[in-house]
Amino acid sequence: MNFDLAFNKLLKHEGGFSDHALDRGGKTKYGITEAVAREVGYRGDMQELPLALAKKIYKDRYWDACQADKLPSNIRYIVFDGAVNSGLSQSVKWLQKACGIIEDGIVGSKTIQAANADEVKNKLLAQRLRFMTNLSTWPAFGKGWTRRICDLMEE
Repeated sequence: MNFDLAFNKLLKHEGGFSDHALDRGGKTKYGITEAVAREVGYRGDMQELPLALAKKIYKDRYWDACQADKLPSNIRYIVFDGAVNSGLSQSVKWLQKACGIIEDGIVGSKTIQAANADEVKNKLLAQRLRFMTNLSTWPAFGKGWTRRICDLMEE
């Protein structure tokens, strides 16, 4: 999967504007939080965030940052989606734990090499789901997160 396909797939989960009271991210558009939008210089209303800017943010801050192009194709999107959903470092730590290596939250050559093991996908998704069930926002968002992870398991 390349970035363009991953971005289009991600929008099925992250599309539209949201300002849910229980979402710590606050106002989001296409899954981009207001804080991240402001960090990259966007000053407009979050409901008007351009799709092209969201795509650039996802490419720079998530896809490239987790070195998705260097990861095995069967986990590339999973790591990217996890980074978007729970943060880059957390997603990489799930991957590293699934690989049985030191969890430092940084994708380096050891992580990329270890990620090629056959059993990594299921272990990675298990780490993610286990983490999310312990979040205080699980009652509000758990059903959607579970569906999202189940979709990834079926791929």
